[in-house]
Amino acid sequence: MIWELALQSHPATPCPAIHTLNVTVERLADGSLRLHYTLRGDLAQVRIPAPQPPVFTDDLWQHTCFEAFVAVQGETAYREFNFSPSSQWAAYAFSDYRQPVESPLLLAPFPPCGGRAGDGGECSEQDSQSTYQLDATIPSTALPAAAPLQLALTAVIELTDGSKSYWALKHPGERPDFHHRDGFTHEIWS
Repeated sequence: MIWELALQSHPATPCPAIHTLNVTVERLADGSLRLHYTLRGDLAQVRIPAPQPPVFTDDLWQHTCFEAFVAVQGETAYREFNFSPSSQWAAYAFSDYRQPVESPLLLAPFPPCGGRAGDGGECSEQDSQSTYQLDATIPSTALPAAAPLQLALTAVIELTDGSKSYWALKHPGERPDFHHRDGFTHEIWS
């Protein structure tokens, strides 16, 4: 199944340079999730991180970064996945709101953007003057096993002047907060 979803900038962080930010979500036969982010606007104003080695890196959200939060309906635990245009990535597990835990699934190698990992995950990136695209696959082994899954799809867009805008399917609070469970609005049943 494939879903086309639009992200919205948080009202407190408008970004006239960005016209649209959409995500295509596809559930693959093996249970993996393929995410295709498409950013359209004046890319000359967007700070795209320079290529780096495809390794786990904390604090990717401090610059332009595409993200997915995944939970099981009715459970407090969730997972966070960050994909940087630099090819760096991050994956975290939480037992409850902003309560991190270690998880062997998420500490194992994860598919880096711009390359291929041994677990079959892949990411690629493509850019032009008005469109930037990033594809990421979250392997089924990194996702919760139960259904239905609830997704919060998000992005941080940094402009060349250093300002940031925060994008999500839904912004439930007065301030941007991608961890807020009321923002996990897209459900996947199989």
